[in-house]
Amino acid sequence: MERNLAVKEILHDKLREGRAALLSRLDGLGEYDLRRPMTPTGTNLLGLVKHLAGLEYGYLGESLGRPGPETLPWIEDGSIWDGADMWALPGESSGYLTGLYCRACEHADEVIRELDLDAPAQVAHWPEGKRGTTLGFLLVRMAAETAQHAGHADIIRELIDGRGGPDHGMLDDVSWRDYAARIQAAADTFRPAG
Repeated sequence: MERNLAVKEILHDKLREGRAALLSRLDGLGEYDLRRPMTPTGTNLLGLVKHLAGLEYGYLGESLGRPGPETLPWIEDGSIWDGADMWALPGESSGYLTGLYCRACEHADEVIRELDLDAPAQVAHWPEGKRGTTLGFLLVRMAAETAQHAGHADIIRELIDGRGGPDHGMLDDVSWRDYAARIQAAADTFRPAG
């Protein structure tokens, strides 16, 4: 039992680290930069926050029989299946979406504190016969999902204004350009002729 508690704390700490990393990528940006699609598939910073808010309420709330105190319109109307959780509508301010994410995280934190890792869960949108799981599995999944999207946010932020992840400050702009040039030169040795 004591070992499970230690594992739960480690997983919960990793989840909190990922959440903080994600939110830090939004610092100092205006509404336009937070919303604009930065990849061919439309990935954007507020969309990542909105998506993760829904996952926090879903996996670490609803699936454990402890739904959040607010409903999410894109889940209620089914538009989530059309990608509505991956971008911010004009009426959804950054303050609203980051607040929603923080509330979803607080709700999930409470559920995590109250339940054991082996607490049963049911994920409604998983295939029939495979919906049953546990808090432990969902906590691992949520920590991984959050870390993945925090990594996406690092790249998106770098595309917006050159501010990369936590190691961005270790080199100055000239040093980063020189570093990238060395990488490009190495890649160029494999460029197809043509």
